[in-house]
Amino acid sequence: MPDTPQLGVPPLVPVRFDHLRQALARGAADMRRAPIWGMFFAFAYVGIGWILAWITFATGQSYWLIFAAVSFPLVGPFAAVGLYDVSRRLEQGRPLDRGAILTVILRQSKRQLPSICAIIIFMLLFWFFLAHMIFALFLGLSTMTNISSSAEVFLTPNGLAMLAVGTLVGAGFALLLYMITVIALPLLLDREVDFVTAMITSFQVVRGSPGPMLAWAAFIAVVTFVALIPGFLGLFWVLPLLGHATWHLYDQLAYGPEAGRRS
Repeated sequence: MPDTPQLGVPPLVPVRFDHLRQALARGAADMRRAPIWGMFFAFAYVGIGWILAWITFATGQSYWLIFAAVSFPLVGPFAAVGLYDVSRRLEQGRPLDRGAILTVILRQSKRQLPSICAIIIFMLLFWFFLAHMIFALFLGLSTMTNISSSAEVFLTPNGLAMLAVGTLVGAGFALLLYMITVIALPLLLDREVDFVTAMITSFQVVRGSPGPMLAWAAFIAVVTFVALIPGFLGLFWVLPLLGHATWHLYDQLAYGPEAGRRS
């Protein structure tokens, strides 16, 4: 049965650059075959970004939008789980059942996906804690009445140092989260394994193929942050592409280059 996951981690081949090219090509093809689903999941993700932006401005703390923008992509892999399911169904020639796709995360509640979701949320909250600490260390004693109307403080030596340290720490968090989730999330959807094993497997895949996997991480980071600039609107294209492509990357590593072999 397609919905009955197999047990254990499949043997994964080392990642090559042609895997990345194939994943992007197949991801783009899935976008064309199921554009409504891509728009739907992207809208949910973009909606979260709009809410974060509104909260920072409504509370008069728009300066936190910098840290929110750094942390926002951290939840992207989890938001793409529905897209993984769409790609899996397209590959297997199964119908894009509306109810099944919309409840894919809910149906994972008795498996391991909620556990790795908790890890993502914990790291996101811890990043915000560190962001507050970094801000306090560099700008806590700055003489200003309203940082929202004193943006020039970011151009001071302390402000520039805060931005540099915050960017480095945020990049470190993003890299760690990428390493433990890039393969783990599609693996948990596909197979019956515990979340710790899935995270270790994902980490080992990145460590075993650092060139292609770090290039993949850099590509994701660049296109995501470019997509954030025009009011998050670029995510309507980027999120579906990366979601579908990530599934196909895992799929090639686990089952080889040919499509439809698990139908």
